[in-house]
Amino acid sequence: MADSSFDIVSKVERQEVDNALNQASREISQRYDFKNVGASIEWSGDKIEMRANSEERVKAILDVFQSKLVKRGISLKALDTGEPQASGKEYKIFASLQEGITQENAKKVAKVIRDEGPKGVKAQVQGDELRVTSKSRDDLQSIIALLKGKDFDFALQFVNYR
Repeated sequence: MADSSFDIVSKVERQEVDNALNQASREISQRYDFKNVGASIEWSGDKIEMRANSEERVKAILDVFQSKLVKRGISLKALDTGEPQASGKEYKIFASLQEGITQENAKKVAKVIRDEGPKGVKAQVQGDELRVTSKSRDDLQSIIALLKGKDFDFALQFVNYR
């Protein structure tokens, strides 16, 4: 019988991020505490730019955006936010999305699988994803449960389960 496998990836659905951004923008334009403070959130190239006239307001915009991401099922670990920066009379925060598993992070995950997972399970790094193979599907299920229980500093998704 052929080996079963699945891939571990770190990807973000761009359309869901767009939807969360649009919802946050709509809420910011309607909320009373954001009136007349120049509050906005929008794409700036491949980054997300949040603007307001005070540091507290721009942090509140970030909080609104994060709550919309969580409601849409996007892990906040995929969002890399900077510190508020003063730019003239307004404050800005730039946020970017992290996609793909770096080599060091892939090695961390593979080490956890090797050390704590069932015997006979192999993990191979393939570009920016990790392929996990085993003869037993039950072993693969236990690996998924093991990795979901661990707290990595990056988002993980499990795809191509065969």
